[in-house]
Amino acid sequence: MKPIETARLRLRRWQDADRAPFAAMSADPVVMEFFPAPLDAKQANAFIDRLERHWDARGYSNFALEERETGAFVGLTGLLDVFPEAPFAPSVEIGWRLARPFWGKGYAREAAEAVLAAGFAEHDFPEIVAFTAKPNLRSAALMQRLGMTRDPADDFDHPAVAEGHPLRPHVLYRISREDLEGG
Repeated sequence: MKPIETARLRLRRWQDADRAPFAAMSADPVVMEFFPAPLDAKQANAFIDRLERHWDARGYSNFALEERETGAFVGLTGLLDVFPEAPFAPSVEIGWRLARPFWGKGYAREAAEAVLAAGFAEHDFPEIVAFTAKPNLRSAALMQRLGMTRDPADDFDHPAVAEGHPLRPHVLYRISREDLEGG
């Protein structure tokens, strides 16, 4: 996917300057509340490296987000192939994670809408999915605002989260090209 500019954001490939703010965001226990654990700097760097390998192999991945006005690192939004053990694999997922100072500004929705539009325009995806831990009501609400729909029969236990962990149950949302285009 090509870089994207929205009214307030720049969505682009990762740069070395993104590593420190991404590590800080990923170490924040509030940002990582619905993940099994925060990431340390080594894990955060490995995550960026995986994203960049996905870009090279597939032509899409999670973009680094920056505020156009200030150049500040905001977070990430983009598309990834879902993990092979997912009951809905193969599929492509949209995801987002923003640093706390940028919450409540509509940035996640602005970036996600741009990624969905570009993803369907540049690739032949029949649908794009999104999923989150069941308690993550803010993320599920964004999925709904994006026009994504949920069938509770599609909800699943995330295989990478331990049995009995409160974040193991996940909800799954979907959107098709036709849904996005209103037809």
